[in-house]
Amino acid sequence: MTGHASYVGRFAPSPSGPLHFGSMVAALGSYLDARHHRGRWLLRIEDVDRPRVVVGAESAILRTLEAFGLEWDGPVVRQRERVAAYEQALAQLQAAGKVFGCACTRREIADSVLARDGSHRYPGTCRNGLPPGRAARAWRFRTSPGEVCFEDLAQGRLCEDVDADVGDFVLLRADGLFAYQLAVVVDDGEAGVTHVVRGADLIDSTCRQILLQRALGLRTPRYLHLPVVVNSAGEKLSKQTLARAVDELAPQTVLFEALVFLGQQPPAVLAREGIATMRSWAIDNWQREQVPGRRTGLLSL
Repeated sequence: MTGHASYVGRFAPSPSGPLHFGSMVAALGSYLDARHHRGRWLLRIEDVDRPRVVVGAESAILRTLEAFGLEWDGPVVRQRERVAAYEQALAQLQAAGKVFGCACTRREIADSVLARDGSHRYPGTCRNGLPPGRAARAWRFRTSPGEVCFEDLAQGRLCEDVDADVGDFVLLRADGLFAYQLAVVVDDGEAGVTHVVRGADLIDSTCRQILLQRALGLRTPRYLHLPVVVNSAGEKLSKQTLARAVDELAPQTVLFEALVFLGQQPPAVLAREGIATMRSWAIDNWQREQVPGRRTGLLSL
């Protein structure tokens, strides 16, 4: 175990359902990286997208983490309670000319080219002013040409030209809700997060978040994107793909298989030990270098 007193990590689940094996892999990876480096591990409930929130999911997530011995530091942060911070950040960007109001509907940009993540690339319709007689429905970040690059601790060097691949992206949605991209940047910045360990399904968001960090004068954390767990059909585990809740499985089995998935090579005898012993071994023996440098991995349970 190495000392790193300034390390601050976090786990930030969305309360859209119970934790499944894929979300437990993300939780365990971020927890072990923080604890191995003697850092803090924060818990944030990402409920900024309120229509996706499932009643009871937040309390179920907290109970599961406690049952698996993944204790967090400090109070739980909930995005629904942080709207004022997002408003302040948007106002800062507005004052700096980094954002613009957009009147476009989804239908109006449906014919634009697709971005890397499957969404439609914004064609820049309103970036030089609103069309006559139209009012702003959303606020978008004004991108500029040029690559944004970062060195991922598992995936290697990654680059994206956000302007070419995504275009001006939404920060405040037409329904009045703040977008994930702004919320996560503001939350990580305020919490002093130094290391973001999360699933590789969020790699394509990273360069957008780096642009926002720079625009808001925030520090860019180190990133480690873990392989996403997929089923035999190649689908990411989720409520939509009927992923089993880890509460239905033995905690020792889940933790052991998660360590195997993360490339940590736990000894077979560890599978017969209790949660506390498994957790202690995993913290002491955590090796980032053993995390597979791929974006997906097959479900092992």
